[in-house]
Amino acid sequence: MDQGVEWLRWLASTSAYMRNAIRDMVVRGAPAIAIAAALSLAVEVFNLDFAGTSGDAASFLVKKLEYLVSSRPTAVNLSDASTKLQNIVSKTAKTATEAKTVFQAYIDAAETMLTDDVADNKAIGFHGASFLPCQLKDSGKLSVLTHCNTGSLATAGYGTALGVIRALHAGGSLETAFCTETRPFNQGSRLTAFELVHDEIPATLITDSAAAALMKAGRVNAVIVGADRIAANGDTANKIGTYSLAVSASYHGIPFYVAAPITSIDLSLSSGQQIVIEERSPKELLCSDGGLGKQVAASGIAVWNPAFDITPANLMTAIITEKGVITKATADAFDIKGFIQKAQGNDIE
Repeated sequence: MDQGVEWLRWLASTSAYMRNAIRDMVVRGAPAIAIAAALSLAVEVFNLDFAGTSGDAASFLVKKLEYLVSSRPTAVNLSDASTKLQNIVSKTAKTATEAKTVFQAYIDAAETMLTDDVADNKAIGFHGASFLPCQLKDSGKLSVLTHCNTGSLATAGYGTALGVIRALHAGGSLETAFCTETRPFNQGSRLTAFELVHDEIPATLITDSAAAALMKAGRVNAVIVGADRIAANGDTANKIGTYSLAVSASYHGIPFYVAAPITSIDLSLSSGQQIVIEERSPKELLCSDGGLGKQVAASGIAVWNPAFDITPANLMTAIITEKGVITKATADAFDIKGFIQKAQGNDIE
């Protein structure tokens, strides 16, 4: 097929291509999913020959955003971005006389989300790199264990948990970073290891099952992970295996931190029990290369392959956000709503 025709077809249905890319984890990482989805629709409407009214344009965008949100249910950033963008286009449509005005308002908002995400990630890195050394004064340089990929390849840039590691390294406070391979899709070995090597950060790759032994050997000062959704009490949904790391860290007396933007927090959920956990294809376990290679497991074996697990707040030490660090209100929970209200008040002032 002529490449020009294929390009035009892609432009005409960019949101459909992006939905499939998110569903198939070509694009993954909660912040990156939200940004990529928003920008894909921005590209689509920028090139769209649209004959409807401003109200029609708003309806078109709302339907497309709802379609994109259906790609992956657990990560809250995508639904949060969708809600904000829907509010912007609906408000614009009330006063706009042309559809292109609504589309331009959407494009501007999506591009703002891109720049804001990078700034937020760098702020997360700053707060984390300031907080951890103060909490671990007797440790000297820190050896930090992380899980999955939470860096530039999972966000608009810099990263959340990996952003904290970057900031620790830049400040001379990092001894080494340990990253798990993160089975079955190997985001740690494929992506996090790549980012760490690229940035020349001292790092070591381990199997997921080696984490507890590494902690027992006294080689880990802190664990820091990202988040796909955080409930109001602090319970956190993140890549499968996070809960195991939290249990091991608690047993060995090692602090466990979650690094995520405020957009990953879902105050409508009182606890992690209400978070919907996505289940992935059995192929990711049955076949090599995260389901893309040849079959290695026995035919006929049943498979349970949840993409995420829930780490309860009582196993967590603190949540690092772009607005600062949320510490425990009680032994078992965080007052996240109070923290956000205070942060918003400070922004207004």
